[in-house]
Amino acid sequence: MKSSDFPRDEPTVNSTRIHEGKIVNLRLDEVTLTTGKTTTREIVEHSDCICVVPVDANGNVVLVRQYRKAIERFLLEIPAGGIDAGEAPEAAAHRELLEETGYRAESMELLSFFWTTPGYCNEGMYAFLATKIESGHNQLEDDEDIELIKVHLSDVLPMIGKGEVKDAKSIASLMLAIETLDIQNSK
Repeated sequence: MKSSDFPRDEPTVNSTRIHEGKIVNLRLDEVTLTTGKTTTREIVEHSDCICVVPVDANGNVVLVRQYRKAIERFLLEIPAGGIDAGEAPEAAAHRELLEETGYRAESMELLSFFWTTPGYCNEGMYAFLATKIESGHNQLEDDEDIELIKVHLSDVLPMIGKGEVKDAKSIASLMLAIETLDIQNSK
């Protein structure tokens, strides 16, 4: 099948916001399919975010362990957070890294931009690699309870394979960081 055989879009006939929250909004969009039929799409509106893979001079990545209420369990993740209004993604990456881990990075490299869950949510994620990092004191927000865990990069892929890292943004970003560092080290 050629890409021209696929529908280009789903024109919105009607859109109704049914919830406005502090972090997310929910809207119902009535759309027209290429067949002419109409259907409803539930859309979660969420602002873009950042995530950071902080790697120290010894090849250790700094992970955060925190409780995630939506799934009722602790997850091992890379630091991440929202982008404040008017803030550039790289500035948000530096800020969130400091807030959650206490680390400062001399180098912050964009790895990729991706959609987190495009089937129902418009959140985009900027993934960064932070290197030349120095530790300090974290500045957690009032609702954060985070434990820092250092893991050598050589242990990351086995951890993902064993299901010890289950967060999609972390898996994708860690794999991108490993590939980027491998390429940089082979030059």
